[in-house]
Amino acid sequence: MIELSLGEIAEATGGQVHPPEAATTVVTATVVTDSREVDPGSLYVARQGEHADGHDYVGAAAEKGAVGALTDRVVTELPCVVVPDTTDGFAALGREVVDRCTAAGGLQIIGITGSSGKTSTKDLAAQVVSHLGPTVAPIASYNSEVGVPLTVCRLTEETQFLVAEMGASGVGHIEFLTKVAPPRIGVVLNVGTAHLGEFGSREAIAHTKAELVRALPADGLAVLNADDPVVLAMADQTRARVVSVGLSPDADVRADDVEINVRGQASFVLRVPGESAVPVALRVHGPHHVGNALAVAAVAHELGMPVPQIAEALGQAGAVSRWRMEVHERPDGVTIVNDAYNANPDSMRAALRSLAVMSGSGRTVAVIGEMRELGEDSVREHRSIGELAAALHIDTMVVVGEGALPVAAGFTAAGGTTSYECSDTDEARELLEALLAPGDVALLKSSRDSGLRFLGDALVEPADDATATTATPTTGDGAP
Repeated sequence: MIELSLGEIAEATGGQVHPPEAATTVVTATVVTDSREVDPGSLYVARQGEHADGHDYVGAAAEKGAVGALTDRVVTELPCVVVPDTTDGFAALGREVVDRCTAAGGLQIIGITGSSGKTSTKDLAAQVVSHLGPTVAPIASYNSEVGVPLTVCRLTEETQFLVAEMGASGVGHIEFLTKVAPPRIGVVLNVGTAHLGEFGSREAIAHTKAELVRALPADGLAVLNADDPVVLAMADQTRARVVSVGLSPDADVRADDVEINVRGQASFVLRVPGESAVPVALRVHGPHHVGNALAVAAVAHELGMPVPQIAEALGQAGAVSRWRMEVHERPDGVTIVNDAYNANPDSMRAALRSLAVMSGSGRTVAVIGEMRELGEDSVREHRSIGELAAALHIDTMVVVGEGALPVAAGFTAAGGTTSYECSDTDEARELLEALLAPGDVALLKSSRDSGLRFLGDALVEPADDATATTATPTTGDGAP
C-alpha cells in the first residue's frame, strides 16, 4: 500500500476530513471493507451493502487499529474522509494509487474479462507474469466495483504488473472498472450466458464485455478468443492492436496437437508468430484451460517473455483460488473435483467435459446444483446441461435443490440411466457417502449460493460411517 494522508485521500476523492486536524494522519497499512480484516494503520471503507451498513462497524475497525475511515457521513469513532458516495470515493482512491504507481515505476495493467474462466486465467497470468517482475493480482474473484479498488490499493511503487479481473452484472460495470485500473492489455475470454437474467440477451453481454477493449489505448493490445466469433468481432471496437488466440488454425497464438490425460490435464504445442513452436504441459485440470493458457501466453509475449520461458511458467502454474477445478484424491480411491465456486451454462459445460475425460476405473458422477441468474431461460439451460451429461456418457447424475431438477429431466430424457434427486446438500452428502466407491470421479458444480463448494469440502474427508447406508437410484424412466 502506498502511504497516503487523510488529506491526500480527501483531495483524491473530493471528500472532506473530519475533524480537519486529522488531515495529516497517514494510512500505513491495508485498505479494507471488512472491519475484521483491519490491521493497525488501516483505512476502513464503510460501504452500504445489501445486508449491512458498514458505518455500523466503524467502532470495530477503530478497536482493531484503523486510523481512518472513508464514509458518506461524519462518524465519531474514527477520523474520516466524508464523500457523497463511498463506492465512487473508493474508486477514486484506487485510481489515485494506480496513477502514483504508474508515475513511480511504469506500472502495466492487464485486464481480463469473460463470461467464464476469468479467475482461473487471472491466476495463471499472475503466476506467469510474476517471472518478469513484482505482480499484484486479485484475491479469489475480487472483480467488482469493490474488488478492483481493494486490489489496486495493494499496489506499491515497486509493483510492475497488475492483473485485474473485471466482472460485470450490468452495462457500464466494466467501463467503471477500467477507469479505476486503466489497462494497456485487455483479454476477452468468451461471451456466454452468465447473468443472462440481468442482461437480457447475449448481445447485451457482448456489448458489456467489449467495454474492456474499447477502453484500451492505441498503443495497447487486445487479446481475443478466435474460437468465439462474438469475441473475435470485438476487433472492430478497439483502437489497440489485436492478437487472436485459440485452437482455430487462423489464430495468431494457437495450440496444436492438444492431448488430455486421465487427470484432465492438457498438453499441447504452443505456436506464436515468428517464434519456434514449444511444448506445454499444464498442471491445472480441465481441457478449457488450453484457451486460458493461450491468452496468458499472448500477454506474456507482449510483455517480452521468451516463448520457452512462457511454456515453462505455464507448466509450473497451479490452481490458486479455491473451489475451481480442485482435484482431491481420497485415500479410499475416490476422486473429488470441486468446481463449485460458481457456475453458468458455459462453465458447467466445460466442467462436464472435463469430468468426461477424467474417468478412472470407476464411474463418473456429476453432482449438479442450480445455476442462478438465468432468468426465463433457467429451465431450458438446466435441461440442456443434463442432456449434455448424457451425451458425454456421464455414468451418474446427482442433482441438488429444486432449481436443478431440470438437469435430471434432461439427463434421463437423453438416455442417462442413473440419476438421483436431493433436496439439499445434507441429503446429497448422505447419498454420496453411500454411493461413491474406489475409482469413482465425482464433480461438484453449482452457483456459489447453491452451496455445493462446501459439500465438496466435506466429501474430501468422508464420514467414518460412509458405507452405512445404501443408495437407491432413479432409473431412466423415473421409476425407483
